[in-house]
Amino acid sequence: MENMHLDQHISKQFNTDLEKLRTAVLEMGGLVEGQLADAVKAIETGSMRLAEKVQETEDEVNQYEVNIDAQCTEVLARRQPAASDLRLVLIVSKAIRDLERVGDESSKIARMAIELSDEETDPDGFVELRHMSSNVQKMLNAALDAFARFDVPAALKVMREDKHVDREYKSAIREMVTMMMEDPRSISRVLNVIWSLRALERIGDHARNIAEHVIYLVRGTDVRHISIKEIEKQLDQDQ
Repeated sequence: MENMHLDQHISKQFNTDLEKLRTAVLEMGGLVEGQLADAVKAIETGSMRLAEKVQETEDEVNQYEVNIDAQCTEVLARRQPAASDLRLVLIVSKAIRDLERVGDESSKIARMAIELSDEETDPDGFVELRHMSSNVQKMLNAALDAFARFDVPAALKVMREDKHVDREYKSAIREMVTMMMEDPRSISRVLNVIWSLRALERIGDHARNIAEHVIYLVRGTDVRHISIKEIEKQLDQDQ
């Protein structure tokens, strides 16, 4: 865990403002994690109730984004933060956008669950869907944990895992295409699974984004569009 201190300002209120931002992100993250878990369970079980719950939660997630953005604007206007404090405010603003997108993708999965709820048996591709959803949920949890602890090594681990999820997604899509070619009657069902897999892959990308934000927050190093090896080399040079 890196050294990031939110309690060393002359103004106690400034300390409180920064801690509130951090806490709000984690609260929003917990809500989104639950939304994703419910969406995946809905598609696995065919539960209309869970799918509807996911879609209803979207409004709450959106409100979190609006409220936290307003808090960020207020801190910037009143405190005029510099250095790492400024990075924290900027990263919070970016992280909540990624979390809101995760909520959007979870809602898409919930819609696919509703489409598939009439199936008498699990459609082709559910094995791939379950496995990929498990990995993506772990990624999102790890990214939020890295943010909570300002943990650069943990953030790098999330970024490495994203590569694995991308490979898993491509492999699953090849399987789905083969299934549709072998049985054209399955096309409609399998397409719903493909859209769900695509949503999961995008959620993995947003988890990676959050991990990148953590590295920028702690080290001040912009690691977007850079390979993992280059990031590790750059971080070693910055130490």
